[in-house]
Amino acid sequence: MNSFGKRLLAPLLCQLPCIQHVYGAQHPPFDPLLHGTLLKSTAKMPTTPVKAKRVSTFQEFESNTSDAWDAGEDDDELLAMAAESLNSEVVMETANRVLRNHSQRQGRPTLQEGPGLQQKPRPEAEPPSPPSGDLRLVKSVSESHTSCPAESASDAAPLQRSQSLPHAATVTLGGTSDPGTLSSSALSEREASRLDKFKQLLAGPNTDLEELRKLSWSGIPKPVRPMTWKLLSGYLPANVDRRPATLQRKQKEYFAFIEHYYDSRNDEVHQDTYRQIHIDIPRMSPEALILQPKVTEIFERILFIWAIRHPASGYVQGINDLVTPFFVVFICEYIEAEEVDTVDVSGVPAEVLRNIEADTYWCMSKLLDGIQDNYTFAQPGIQMKVKMLEELVSRIDEQVHRHLDQHEVRYLQFAFRWMNNLLMREVPLRCTIRLWDTYQSEPEGFSHFHLYVCAAFLVRWRKEILEEKDFQELLLFLQNLPTAHWDDEDISLLLAEAYRLKFAFADAPNHYKK
Repeated sequence: MNSFGKRLLAPLLCQLPCIQHVYGAQHPPFDPLLHGTLLKSTAKMPTTPVKAKRVSTFQEFESNTSDAWDAGEDDDELLAMAAESLNSEVVMETANRVLRNHSQRQGRPTLQEGPGLQQKPRPEAEPPSPPSGDLRLVKSVSESHTSCPAESASDAAPLQRSQSLPHAATVTLGGTSDPGTLSSSALSEREASRLDKFKQLLAGPNTDLEELRKLSWSGIPKPVRPMTWKLLSGYLPANVDRRPATLQRKQKEYFAFIEHYYDSRNDEVHQDTYRQIHIDIPRMSPEALILQPKVTEIFERILFIWAIRHPASGYVQGINDLVTPFFVVFICEYIEAEEVDTVDVSGVPAEVLRNIEADTYWCMSKLLDGIQDNYTFAQPGIQMKVKMLEELVSRIDEQVHRHLDQHEVRYLQFAFRWMNNLLMREVPLRCTIRLWDTYQSEPEGFSHFHLYVCAAFLVRWRKEILEEKDFQELLLFLQNLPTAHWDDEDISLLLAEAYRLKFAFADAPNHYKK
């Protein structure tokens, strides 16, 4: 805007003490020479002459500007002419309408009316609304509140919350948002936005697995979890075109193993393995799922085939638990279940169950390939990790470590199961699935990051541990931790603490030792 226009604006600003410049607005400030609608040739209102106080205010405004203005006699004449031709009634009416719109936003936390402060004053009944998708206006609205302290106190909080929400939640298309439902609405918007990111990533011709891991670390939405797990486990290729052929080939290969090996389960050389599997499966949880005959048969086949094809370890108790999360995640793609513990497979077609069985076998095999030393003779992998856990806890919480030692509680007595079953016996199945979202996103999640999760899990109960003063009570507590009501939020906090520990200790192995 030229200097002449600025001087013409000065008297108007003096009449509107509560409205100041809105930097970054959509339109330039009002220029009376460019807007003929506010200039009337007839029925002029008597104009108030410029008082000394006004001149002083303008001179003060002039001295604070960066422009070098020369206040000569010609300029004063032009300024007086503009003041005489300016209809004060129209200007004040427009200003009052803006103020009313501004104050009404106290009861309406949406940003729909905010840009009205930035429009050029016009004599129409309502100022035109800007496009709802222009989020550049948010900053201007929030900055404009600094000129009116009485209104800014009530408006600042809704605006601050709105700016942190997704685009669809901050700008509404007509109507107003209910402040009571804003948080739940925002949550659903975030979930929908996150799901869209997963879908876009999975739909690409070649899925960026590194980006998929980053997205999956904080949890995977249920609709895309089956495909995401198959990709992160290495079962399916990143290339979309190759996935159908890979699925068909691997499923065919698995059932070739069934045809070739499963009949040998009653042979003398394999009957002990099969008998132990047959005994262990009914002991698994959740019972509502495991005790369904179809599920029992599927688990028996998966575990027996894996044991036959991995003679170095064979079947070891604990491996059976690792089948459940994969099976439940994959079958939930075909059925609607409120709780994963109550999945009913009776209505699932036989062909679908066959495919799920094969997918579960291959994904479990990929997991076990990274932790197979946990299940070889004498289970050296678990022995080593329990020892590392003990050394780590002694560094991060010496008081808890000393308390366990004083009461002769050995880490192997409670942490062996944590390592052998990957905490599946310690937390509900829904929490295990959320935990595995992150494990599959972490490099060596099941073999390495799990150590830090166990350390964070133990220290999580430090208050209860320190209150127990008896060996039996301590051990009983550690083997039956109260996690029945845990949910995703509890797991997220646990994972955050585990990540902090990993950041501090993973690349500094000497920190394990005193």
